[in-house]
Amino acid sequence: MAQIAKMEVQAEIKASADKFYEIFLSKGYLLPKMCPNVIKDLQVIQGDWGSVGSVKQWTYFAAGNVSEVSRETIEAIDEKNKSVTFRTVGGQLTKYYKSFKATVQVTPKVSGGCSSSSVKWTVEYEKLTEGVPVPQKYMDFLVLLTNSIDAHLLNNKLIN
Repeated sequence: MAQIAKMEVQAEIKASADKFYEIFLSKGYLLPKMCPNVIKDLQVIQGDWGSVGSVKQWTYFAAGNVSEVSRETIEAIDEKNKSVTFRTVGGQLTKYYKSFKATVQVTPKVSGGCSSSSVKWTVEYEKLTEGVPVPQKYMDFLVLLTNSIDAHLLNNKLIN
């Protein structure tokens, strides 16, 4: 029987922690315009953009130009710690993983008068079979997504 495994990746961003967090909390609809090289489409299937239990369907580029589709539900929101947890409920990931959960947490930092933020992604997963690889390409995707959002927020000071 497979066991639940955990991977983490962290990235430093220059954008505001609040603005970055807000994208994942309630403004995901901006992602296809902000990061068209990473997110092809994102739609709410059930609920709304920022409530626990809402379901969204992502079409994204996880490796090169191959698009994948994933459905996820918002499992938890922690506004105090600026984190959102998503659980995959359908799509390509469910062909390889019995469970797949991703949490994004944004932490503001101030050092030497310069402000930046740290974005930590934690992925918990359980493989369907032992032959399934660890989800490294998805971790790489999350770093690319983080960097793309950061670049957009820095180049476009206002979020509509």
